[in-house]
Amino acid sequence: QVRLVESGGGLVQAGGSLRLSCAASGIIFSINAMGWYRQAPGKQRELVATITSGGSTDYADSVKGRFTISRDNAKNTVALQMNSLKPEDTAVYYCNANFARWGRHWGQGTQVTVSS
Repeated sequence: QVRLVESGGGLVQAGGSLRLSCAASGIIFSINAMGWYRQAPGKQRELVATITSGGSTDYADSVKGRFTISRDNAKNTVALQMNSLKPEDTAVYYCNANFARWGRHWGQGTQVTVSS
């Protein structure tokens, strides 16, 4: 089927930047919306940002103006540029894609830790 693999997580100081990437592989056909979600310890998974195949984006209020989502349809990738990071951004970040043929899939997650 298909697989999503994230990369780019790590440890950064408050005010710093990180860039997350996610690549889809397998028998893809096409992908509708792609996005990033995050889950902090003891909290529910929440939406961070989404992007349609046409490039329309949506962001959680908490990251607007700091995070930017982008995608490359030809390469089946989605990225999340995170600037001005805050300790409250610390979480496991998950890539999500809605495959036209296979439905919604998740990546394995990548840890982002922001120190104060």
